[in-house]
Amino acid sequence: MSEAAEALRDPGLQPERTRLAWRRTTLSGTVAALLAVKSALRGGPSPVSLAVCALCCALWLAFLLVAHHRIRVLSGTAVPGSISPRHATAAALLTVALAVCGGALVL
Repeated sequence: MSEAAEALRDPGLQPERTRLAWRRTTLSGTVAALLAVKSALRGGPSPVSLAVCALCCALWLAFLLVAHHRIRVLSGTAVPGSISPRHATAAALLTVALAVCGGALVL
């Protein structure tokens, strides 16, 4: 989007809704990471389950950093810029990896 188009754009409450969506997604990731920890410790921890659990927690922390960066950008200005492709790709890949790790612990 060009700078002129962004200057004319009325964001309304869209940045606030997007910020809240990032917070909800972060909360969902937190629940997934906590369930992964619970699943890894159920029935006695094994080295493999602990390693997958640690990976799950590391992925959650990485997603938390990406989400927090985006929330700061959305809160910082009246008309926030769009998310960078690098951050969008990182958020998507971290979400998928967290889901795969959580699924591996459940099975």
